[in-house]
Amino acid sequence: MKVLKLSAKGLPESWITLEQAVTYYAAGVVRWEAGGEIAVFHGGHNAVTGRQSIVAVNSIIGTRGAPAINLFEVSPSLTNSKLFARDRNTCAYCGEAFHEIDLTREHIVPQAQQGLDGWMNVVTACRSCNHRKSNRTPEQAHMPLLYAPYVPSRWEDFILRNRRILADQMEFLAAHLPKNSRLHS
Repeated sequence: MKVLKLSAKGLPESWITLEQAVTYYAAGVVRWEAGGEIAVFHGGHNAVTGRQSIVAVNSIIGTRGAPAINLFEVSPSLTNSKLFARDRNTCAYCGEAFHEIDLTREHIVPQAQQGLDGWMNVVTACRSCNHRKSNRTPEQAHMPLLYAPYVPSRWEDFILRNRRILADQMEFLAAHLPKNSRLHS
């Protein structure tokens, strides 16, 4: 289970473990919380008062300070699992939906023709269509694309990189998705 860590301004920064979240609470840098309580940690007992320390962790936390970089200028990393999720496990050529193990990263302009390995040059393809297209462009192979590639927004990236998102975390992230996002239900 992961906690969605936000900047003080409410911008997503990272998915963190429960244990990492506890350190933010203990350091006093949690500025605000959202979502529901997902875990409670019991610490040691105070020698003077005898009271036990307790840290309740919420699913979304906002922390003090601002990130050192502009998070919206950072391009999300490209992985097959995020690519397949972006494209909803649907082959860009035949339009069929497949299980992740039956999909491949397909370069629109093949790397053999100097195509880049980036979000705007890759789509999801089934093994059969990828093999049939080979080292040709869609035009050369007479296999038109059924959808266009795009670079996911920061909000989409946070959804794509975590498979076990809690309902309140998803609601928070989905509220900020671009209108044209494929991640809308």
